[in-house]
Amino acid sequence: MTAVPEMSAFERRSVLVLTLLYIFRMLGLFMVLPLLTLYGDQYEGSTPVLMGLALGVYGLSQALLQIPFGLCSDRWGRKPMIALGLLLFALGSLLAAFSESVWGLIAGRALQGAGAIAGVIMALVGDVTAERNRSKAMASIGAAIGVAFAISLVLGPLLASLGGLPLLFVVTAVLALLGLLMLQFGLPEPPKMKVTEPVSFAHVLANVALLRLSAAVFTLHFALMAIFVAVPGVLLQTLSLEVTLHWQVYLPVMLLAFAFMVPAIIWAERAKRHQWVLRGAVGALFLAGVLLWSVGTGWAGALVLLAGLLLFFIGFNVLEASLPSMLTRLLSMAQRGAASGVYSTGQFVGTFLGGLAGGALLQLYGVSGVFILLLLLVVLIALVLWRLPPLPEFSTVFVDVHADRRLAAVAQLSALPGVLEVAISDAGVASVRVDEKDFQQERLAALQLDAAVGL
Repeated sequence: MTAVPEMSAFERRSVLVLTLLYIFRMLGLFMVLPLLTLYGDQYEGSTPVLMGLALGVYGLSQALLQIPFGLCSDRWGRKPMIALGLLLFALGSLLAAFSESVWGLIAGRALQGAGAIAGVIMALVGDVTAERNRSKAMASIGAAIGVAFAISLVLGPLLASLGGLPLLFVVTAVLALLGLLMLQFGLPEPPKMKVTEPVSFAHVLANVALLRLSAAVFTLHFALMAIFVAVPGVLLQTLSLEVTLHWQVYLPVMLLAFAFMVPAIIWAERAKRHQWVLRGAVGALFLAGVLLWSVGTGWAGALVLLAGLLLFFIGFNVLEASLPSMLTRLLSMAQRGAASGVYSTGQFVGTFLGGLAGGALLQLYGVSGVFILLLLLVVLIALVLWRLPPLPEFSTVFVDVHADRRLAAVAQLSALPGVLEVAISDAGVASVRVDEKDFQQERLAALQLDAAVGL
């Protein structure tokens, strides 16, 4: 078996399907969010408070169920739990689409959020990619979320003008069902632990690195939601840009930020300078906060605003891609589902509380209060990540195993020098985590399990 510099065919296909899955699901979600409160008078019993509850209950149910979904994915597999989550999301969308009362809308949004699969998908990305390709895979998914967000700003108002919120929710359900078909027929069967000692949830929670990364993503998404309470108003005031045209700013800024992010991620992987890249991302966030806080009027103010948004998304995207990649390296394969659930819980709780805090600060202190909060949050992220342990020096080898030898392959692979963990799928793809210093590829080839599919 020989090492290859790029992703294997198995990795490329898996990441492509998962990226498309994210686009379908997030497009359906993002189309609804900017318009939900604008159509409140169409629902019986609607009040501003109840429409706010309909907006936020999705994040609440997501936060509550990320850990249970992650634990179940460790036990029963990633694909079944993702399928369940997509089905719940589709059912919740249909319930919201055909509800005439605000309580039916709230119930539908809560059921949508019950499909809490973000952590499971993140764990699955770790299952199907080698370490040096993982940040690139996370970056692809992060870019997909950004593109879905930008497209939704155009497509959402268009669909709403044709059929209101019910049409948006129906389209959302259709996208979820298309994702379900893609999951079933497009995604290769991922490796699943066959031989492993049980790992208690308490043991997972005791991992300091997991707690630091979860605190960092909590703070990061808290900051994201807080500033986006203020940014639309700043765009309207500084650029005189109507809400329906804000995508003209968001889309190029996100694409340009992605263009800056990719070289940083590649350099971090090749040069093993992950900590330097994290510090650079935090620095970009801090400078973004300074610029956004100092936005003035006229063309100068507009340029400062655009520069601040660009720096924010550069820092945000780098951290969004790097943190989950680091998580999958710092924990064992058997812990990925549970750990990713904890991580995603922090992410969604941050999203939920960040929106509330941003709204409160905007009402009390204006946009300056929101951007000062951003500066404080960036300092908190820097403190949380400062003592993060270095990444271990290991890699993942993907090997094809003949159908008749799957059970024996686990024991044979585990016995090789330098092998740390072994996972194998029902389709016969083995994921082998190895210590780079002690592992010998010649010993693996001598087993003649089948042809290797990548390193």
